[in-house]
Amino acid sequence: MNVRERRGGARGRILEAAARRFYANGIASTGIDAITAGAGVAKMSLYNNFASKAALVEAYVDARHEEWLGLYRARAALAASPAELVLAVFDAYIDHAAAAHGQGFRGCGLLNAAAELGADDPARAAVRRHKEEVERILAEALGGGVEGDRAAGLSEHLCFLLEGAMARAGLEGRDARLVRARAIAVDMLDGL
Repeated sequence: MNVRERRGGARGRILEAAARRFYANGIASTGIDAITAGAGVAKMSLYNNFASKAALVEAYVDARHEEWLGLYRARAALAASPAELVLAVFDAYIDHAAAAHGQGFRGCGLLNAAAELGADDPARAAVRRHKEEVERILAEALGGGVEGDRAAGLSEHLCFLLEGAMARAGLEGRDARLVRARAIAVDMLDGL
């Protein structure tokens, strides 16, 4: 194993440990020592891979975004209609809830992180970009079966439905609200 492979391995373990801790306990409540212990690395290894805790938080947000995109792409690959592409977004959120990073489902990890970050924090901006991308994905999917202005309005409505369901599901600690939101979306999309 060369130095590059070892460093990538440590980086991955650090990100995985940070993801578990940030999701379960929050960013502010999670210290560097807990992350390094969870990753089985020395503190210096963390700082060799991330310039600061803020850089680690930004990498965590980016990793969660990529994780969700992977789930969405897998679902979207099976879609045969605009409505199924929309439902793939809901299914990806349900899949992400099922993964729940360790200690139970606590809602959207990205929104949980954003709630702890300052308005000008780069990681908070990354969360916003994720949510905007989800809305864009919905609008593009709807564009295959709905006229422009109506597609934009419906995609916004679906985002509100999805985010509200995610908030309630997080509070309740289970995905039932997401499953119900998907069923509501099916009704909304009837006829596409």
